[in-house]
Amino acid sequence: MIVDEEILIKAINKWGKHAQLLMVLEEMSELQKEILKHINRGKDNLDEIIDETADVEIMLEQLKYIFGIHKNVAERIPVKLDKVKARLDN
Repeated sequence: MIVDEEILIKAINKWGKHAQLLMVLEEMSELQKEILKHINRGKDNLDEIIDETADVEIMLEQLKYIFGIHKNVAERIPVKLDKVKARLDN
């Protein structure tokens, strides 16, 4: 994902790690709500899903900075995808 590292770090420094971790949860909840509206109510809310997905991705990047886990996550993704592939092949 392309992110502006400087903005992410400024946000963490300005609002603090604790507040930004709570914001990760808030943004994930908002995305969840929009997905549920789409599924349960048949709502045409693709724009909202796009916006909330973007918010979640930004906050996940901040989460990786807060915990210093960029490399760890990047290394784990192929392992997780291999597990999905194995389940698909069965």
